[in-house]
Amino acid sequence: MYGSHSRRPAAKDKQLTHPEPSPWPNGTPPARDYCSEDQRLVVLASFEFDTLDGDPELARLSRFAAHLCGTGQAAVSIVEAERQYFVARTGWDTDHTPRSTSICAYTMEGGDILEVPDASGDERFADFDAVAGERHLRFYAGVPLVSAEGAPLGALCVTDSEPRPGGLTEMQREGLLVLAAAVKRRVETHRQARRNVAEIQASADRLQFVLDSVPDIAWSSSPGMQFDYFNARFSEVTGNPAPLNVEDWRAVIHPEDYESSLRKLREAMESAALFEDEWRLRVADGSYRWVLSRAVPSSSDPASARWFGTITDIDDTHRISEERELLAGELAHRIKNIFSVIVGLISLHARGAATHREFADVLTAHIHALSRAHDYALQLGESRASDLAELLRVLMAPYGVPGSDAVIINGETIEPGRRAATPLALAFHELATNSAKYGALGSESGRVTIHLKTEDDRVVIEWAESGGPETRPPADEGFGSRLMKMAVERQLGGTMTQEWRPEGLRARIAVPLEQIAR
Repeated sequence: MYGSHSRRPAAKDKQLTHPEPSPWPNGTPPARDYCSEDQRLVVLASFEFDTLDGDPELARLSRFAAHLCGTGQAAVSIVEAERQYFVARTGWDTDHTPRSTSICAYTMEGGDILEVPDASGDERFADFDAVAGERHLRFYAGVPLVSAEGAPLGALCVTDSEPRPGGLTEMQREGLLVLAAAVKRRVETHRQARRNVAEIQASADRLQFVLDSVPDIAWSSSPGMQFDYFNARFSEVTGNPAPLNVEDWRAVIHPEDYESSLRKLREAMESAALFEDEWRLRVADGSYRWVLSRAVPSSSDPASARWFGTITDIDDTHRISEERELLAGELAHRIKNIFSVIVGLISLHARGAATHREFADVLTAHIHALSRAHDYALQLGESRASDLAELLRVLMAPYGVPGSDAVIINGETIEPGRRAATPLALAFHELATNSAKYGALGSESGRVTIHLKTEDDRVVIEWAESGGPETRPPADEGFGSRLMKMAVERQLGGTMTQEWRPEGLRARIAVPLEQIAR
């Protein structure tokens, strides 16, 4: 940030050990090579030295420095803008002195130990209060404390009331350097720890702001369903204080939903499984709104897992869904009435002519198949999941002997969509009708096997007849065959092949998987 720490020339280092008079003009320290004073004070503030006051580690280092050097006093001195502050001290009866009379303020400008054998004879320091006054400071030795950025902070110093012409021994000088390095490590570690705390707090504040800003209610709980966190949305929405346990939830969950939802939550927590439920939340105005409640465990261990959950307002969507179900029910009722009217009209107009009656019977059977497919499509809408084999069982139910195995459906589980139900109903109704008239389903020993499978991205349905009379291909393509081909090829985008074998018809319908799922 401020460049590398620049040591002064060796000659000056020697002068600092045995200094010649060079007083500061007007009490102003000499110019530094490190950084400006404003920059230095910014770095100094980043250490938050006031939070280190009385630090036991710095106190031990200060005591040991005095013991090592055989002096009466020692201190970790931090030089501020107007004063020097002793963040740790031994033998001093004050915790600060003016910067203008601070020898440590001079020390921190150097690159090595500053030794003053007798301050009373040194013109730079002889008039300082600590020297000329009651403290009677004579001997001084200090090591500069410089930050990682290269900014002078202060000094680790030892002082005594008796002059010491010979200064420190080599061992004492080396020991003081080691202790000063330990002081710097301690204050740097303290600064980093304070930064880490500040960063964690800032991150927590940002997260809290985000959680309080989202429209959902967010919560967490410790093991045992003790709730320990809610974002601000809970009180804003419900007007209630945050619940601490499951019993407190009674105030905000609809009485008809409370027990069932609590049971589901307990079951999820006992097995550390995902939780999801819909229930009615009592909001601040006393009304209830449908919500989707979800929760996930922090681990797979039920005994130690914490839980994190959200509550999402789905009331508008829930009401729209209810309205759609009512509308769908009304439409279904009307459509079934239309089927009945059409069947009635066909029967009415076919009474007078035998030729019309045969065509009417075929058309009526197709309409009944469509009606069954329509009923099944509505069932799909309610359950939202089903099985193609189940649809085929519904369509094939009128054929064969009840309780027999005349129709066998097996293979893979495939989920059909709403749109696929009608064309499939038309196709299989035609296959079943022809089988009942001319093939296996018209014989007591006949059997039809329908096998379902997937090949690549297509659904393949194989129809195999056996045990019936020998089959022959039709002389020409009738109305039912054209209808079946149109349903499979045009509506479903698939293909259909038929093979008339002596033992019975083999048919293969292949439809793109995406068309079946529509």
